[in-house]
Amino acid sequence: MAAKKKLNFEGSMTRLEEIVSLLEKGDAPLDQAMALFEEGAKLLRECTKQLDEAEQKVTLLTAGEAGEVVEKPFGGKD
Repeated sequence: MAAKKKLNFEGSMTRLEEIVSLLEKGDAPLDQAMALFEEGAKLLRECTKQLDEAEQKVTLLTAGEAGEVVEKPFGGKD
């Protein structure tokens, strides 16, 4: 089995949607359903980690001069 290439966030979300669709159909054998569930759980953890890291970067970029978080509306308008 070839090594799996790490997906970017969008690719991971697309694969996660495919897995959910396959599991919702309910026609996969138990062993395949479990493997899909495990893959989905791993993808979900990775996506959550990527979102957390992005949130930390945004917080750093929006920190005020004294280090306090400055909330700015989405879109860059004050």
